[in-house]
Amino acid sequence: MALATTILAAAPALGAPTIRPDEWSAYRQNYVTDTGRVVDTANGNISHSESQGYGLLLAYLADDRPTFEAIWSFTRTELMVRPDGLAAWRWEEDKTPHVTDTNNASDGDILIAYALGLAGQAWNDPGKLEAARGIVAALGDDLLVQINGLRVTLPGVEGFAVGHRDDAPVVNPSYWIWETRPVFQQLDPDTDWQSVGEDELKLLSLSANNTAGLPPDWVSLAEDDPRPADGFPPEFGYNNIRVPLYLMRAGAPAEALEPFRAMADDDGLKRIDVTTGEVKEHLTEPGYQLIGAALACVLDGKSVPADASRFAPTSYYAATLQLLALDFLRRERAQCLTEDSR
Repeated sequence: MALATTILAAAPALGAPTIRPDEWSAYRQNYVTDTGRVVDTANGNISHSESQGYGLLLAYLADDRPTFEAIWSFTRTELMVRPDGLAAWRWEEDKTPHVTDTNNASDGDILIAYALGLAGQAWNDPGKLEAARGIVAALGDDLLVQINGLRVTLPGVEGFAVGHRDDAPVVNPSYWIWETRPVFQQLDPDTDWQSVGEDELKLLSLSANNTAGLPPDWVSLAEDDPRPADGFPPEFGYNNIRVPLYLMRAGAPAEALEPFRAMADDDGLKRIDVTTGEVKEHLTEPGYQLIGAALACVLDGKSVPADASRFAPTSYYAATLQLLALDFLRRERAQCLTEDSR
């Protein structure tokens, strides 16, 4: 499959930092504590394995090793408390114990392992590489399932597999971070992570066979045709708005990105009911606007507006996605940006 071969070819090597010192300083001041906790400011100031994973990846891309070490220290001591080597997903400052849900979230585990793998290689740190190998091996052992001939990653160990719910298995496409697969293949050659990525790409496309032409955030695979999972809004929403960013970062060709035109306009991104096509909300923070602008540049050659590329800390999630989009544009599509933004 040419699409899959192409999409699994990219991973950011550390050269000159693609996140500027002023941008990273603003992010750190707004979302990273002195102890290395990465705070989700729009979600009750909790932390989770996803925020810690994003923090590690951004610290690597900003070439800020002291902050990387602090975030990893917090992650290792506060969240790596499960016996299987994966991270507990939810941590709350005002609760005792602080970990209030010990289930894992595979997107957080994937981000943590990916950042450790990249940093371990770039900084010649065998300890980080060994930690990354352990997480990737646990993901392979506990989260991979085969469904109708396709091998994909579940969102968590508990609650999504057959036997855990009537419409299982249930997956979340935004947990499939394709740029990690080449790194995972090197870390864990016993699992064919390249094929897993190819299968997840096929299932992403199958999941978008609905009125909106977009994958719902939570997908039931209990029947031959994927459908929105029970108990979740049938929407392309806050989870999946990062899917096209992940596809661009992984080097996806235009045919994989085309369906996501429907989620973006000049105002930003849209939450969409996949069963009716109704727009439920416009997401207008600069981080969301930049994803839409990057998509327009990759597909149509349109320049990214200066306002969208100017980093402005807003909510943790939008700010995180904005820095990841800037990293992608500066490495792979500098022509999309104005000279001041490159």
